Amino acid sequence: MPRRHRRRPVHGVRPLRAEGAAYLGERREPGPSWAREETFVVRPMGAQAATKTYICPGCENPIRPGTSHIVAWPLEWAGGVADRRHWHTWCWARR
Repeated sequence: MPRRHRRRPVHGVRPLRAEGAAYLGERREPGPSWAREETFVVRPMGAQAATKTYICPGCENPIRPGTSHIVAWPLEWAGGVADRRHWHTWCWARR
């Protein structure tokens, strides 16, 4: 009869960031055509985190709840969370 191996408990688990529980990593990229000289922070958002409808500034169409997408904002930025822009992934890629 094979032995059963129990998983050891994981110690030192890092807590999730309070802001954006479905955070998938950030990267820096050039901005859209109207702000190409600016560097933008780009954060992919998973489908589970997309709980509201947003309007994509790239195509002016809605991003439905449950759709993975991109959230982008200027690196040198003093705005609030409400000023972040939600983009369809393909719209951000062709910006």
